[in-house]
Amino acid sequence: MKAVIVECPRDAMQGLKNFIPTSVKIKYINALIDCKFDVLDCGSFVSARAIPQLSDTKEVLNALKPKGKTKFLVIVANKRGAKTAASAPKVDCIGFPLSVSETFQQRNTNKSIEQALQELADIKSIADLQGKETVAYISMCFGNPYKDPWNLEIVQHWVQKVVALGISTISLSDTIGVANPSDVFDLFTAMHKLHPSIVFGAHFHTNPSNWEAILSAAFDAGCRRFDGAINGLGGCPMAADSLTGNLPTENLIRFLENKQVDLSVDKNAFDKARLLASQVF
Repeated sequence: MKAVIVECPRDAMQGLKNFIPTSVKIKYINALIDCKFDVLDCGSFVSARAIPQLSDTKEVLNALKPKGKTKFLVIVANKRGAKTAASAPKVDCIGFPLSVSETFQQRNTNKSIEQALQELADIKSIADLQGKETVAYISMCFGNPYKDPWNLEIVQHWVQKVVALGISTISLSDTIGVANPSDVFDLFTAMHKLHPSIVFGAHFHTNPSNWEAILSAAFDAGCRRFDGAINGLGGCPMAADSLTGNLPTENLIRFLENKQVDLSVDKNAFDKARLLASQVF
């Protein structure tokens, strides 16, 4: 049995107010490359005013060591960012956040959900021309803090729209850490049944008391692609006034090993990267 681990230094860094020097980012992501993760979510091409921490993504990418079999993923918010990402030789995957919360979509990309869906269609066309994969992140999948309507049927509606664009990797995202195991199991089960050819990933923001129950629910429902961040760092600065950290990668690795999942991660390199993370952050 195999699973895909997506390590997310981009998500770990993006909400920090103190700018991490470019040289430090390069050193840290190079250490993550040594870990042999399946995917590194390593930067974004968005407005520097919106996410100043990641304004040096192009410089960081250009300075990184050869990445081997690891794929590099970056996040974009519009066609301009997609064109920059698509022209970057080291980028393999271009991610875009489509929210099922109208309020969050406006906060995150200054567009309605319908407008963002059209933007995603245009981004996929740009990515296709350069041989890049498009990854859709369906944010606020398990609820939102804005009292916008939410239920599993609403999520299914927007997932269907994304599938119709020809996107084959979709990450179901709990942007603010409100998911419960029952909803996680039900949503992943329904998605796999409705769209068996689509790879559904899990991007969870968790806390120490619920991460294992949430992760178990997704795994039991057939999910085999998981995002994480070393030491549970990060969170979305556009989502709320406080950040809920990512699923800790060290917990994810231990969980998957206990499930006898074959992992590509170099454990010695991971231990070194985790030690470095305590210095970087």
